[in-house]
Amino acid sequence: MCALNSINPNFSILIPVKNEEKNLSLCLEAVKEFDDVIIVDSHSTDGTGEIAQKYNREVIQFDWDGHFPKKRNWVLRNCRFKYDWVLFLDADERVTQDFTNEVCKVINNTKHVAFWILYSYWFLGRLLKHGDVPRKTALLKIGSGEYERIEEDHWSSLDMEVHEHMVVNGSVGIIRSKLEHYDKRELVAYYDRHNQYTSWEAHRFIVLKDKSVLSFRQRIKYRMLTWYIFPPCYFFVSYFLKLGFLDGRPGFYFNIGKLFKFYQIQAKIIECLQKENK
Repeated sequence: MCALNSINPNFSILIPVKNEEKNLSLCLEAVKEFDDVIIVDSHSTDGTGEIAQKYNREVIQFDWDGHFPKKRNWVLRNCRFKYDWVLFLDADERVTQDFTNEVCKVINNTKHVAFWILYSYWFLGRLLKHGDVPRKTALLKIGSGEYERIEEDHWSSLDMEVHEHMVVNGSVGIIRSKLEHYDKRELVAYYDRHNQYTSWEAHRFIVLKDKSVLSFRQRIKYRMLTWYIFPPCYFFVSYFLKLGFLDGRPGFYFNIGKLFKFYQIQAKIIECLQKENK
């Protein structure tokens, strides 16, 4: 949604969904000026399909057989995009005009093949402006990489790459303008989803015991993840040093939730190791 008389959108958007009727309308409204938006669905049973139809967007159905590839890699391997670059956008994320304008300009003249994307979070009705800034690699030049492959056929029920890392053949830059993460679902869905994610992270840790397959940054993260002191240290840095306390009560609950998320991962890693040793 570049401003009038400025650059036209020159990248494609891929939105993976499953039962996202509460979020999809706002997401699609923010990208209504884009001419290449693909929605890949896992046979939603709510109003997701009707919302996509209302915005006249292409919907592709994905059937996961429990094996590689998952949803995003499957689309990269089987679908054609209009542009050389694709943004992986979740239904609970909102493209801003500043973000779009920056991407439109940067990708026209860059040596990078992918970009880190920064996110602002809405939590308990408030846009959090402080604390640790979430980020992930979500903008990719087509043909330059895909999400990592993890052998998880026997333990994962997630049909989409959520916390898998992007593996690219080239350098990775960063987009400074942020996307907004705004989940309209109730908190029970938020915590249920993160319970699934912490289980996945624990199993991933076990599967990737050979840390040689990880990048330097990932090896550091995994080493710290096993330290008992890591969760409170993360909370201290995000809430105090990075001024998360300025976001009031929502900022406190958001950051304390991150602390317990890391403790959940640690506990589930221990449980997995105990099962392995039996």
